[in-house]
Amino acid sequence: MNFDLGLSPAELVEAVEARHSVRSYHADRPLAPEAMARICDAIASLSAEVDGLTMQLVVNEPRAFGGRWARYGIFKGVENYIVISTRKGHDLDIKVGEQGEKIVLLAQHLGLNTCWVGLTYTKVPAAFSIPDDEKVRCVIAIGYGVDGAIHRHKIKAPEQVSNIGSDYPDWFREGVRLALLAPTAVNQQKFYFRLLDDGNTVRSTARFSLLGYTKIDLGIARVHFAIGSGREAIL
Repeated sequence: MNFDLGLSPAELVEAVEARHSVRSYHADRPLAPEAMARICDAIASLSAEVDGLTMQLVVNEPRAFGGRWARYGIFKGVENYIVISTRKGHDLDIKVGEQGEKIVLLAQHLGLNTCWVGLTYTKVPAAFSIPDDEKVRCVIAIGYGVDGAIHRHKIKAPEQVSNIGSDYPDWFREGVRLALLAPTAVNQQKFYFRLLDDGNTVRSTARFSLLGYTKIDLGIARVHFAIGSGREAIL
């Protein structure tokens, strides 16, 4: 898993621990040019890593979060967001979560706030351009959050999302700890990390949910686990 974001391991951990979902933003505060340039560079690089996956930043566009779906999701002031699309007929949801969360953590480091959004937005095709053979999977709201707009989520016990035991290594424990800080759809946390019998290999899986989005959630959690554990190779 590539983390070439220009951040040190300590800065990545700090970003994971500081990140929280924000749904209300200062609509009158544009993204700082320096931050936007770094976000755009990372989007281009991370999109190029995965065939059939496209990410793009949309700025100064209020319509996506101005309709009834936005009101249902209690979003306010969102005028900037990242659109993530994938090739039709290809299961790239885990990669969507992985690549998107890397952008989220970079944004956090740059002083920006974010929120993953799967349903409560309106697609505005005129605002972005995706290949004909791709479809939008989700978006990420991004901007400067309003004070007090933090959306915290409940966290499951480590034993609920892993086969952790009393004699398991610290690197695995830290990986699970940071994975539990990952945002997931309606806080379902339907991911699982298993340390295999060799004591070194980790296998991750997405559990079933009627809501869906579990593979995207798993991709997000895998990024957090890799940062916490220092192990980039996860099955």
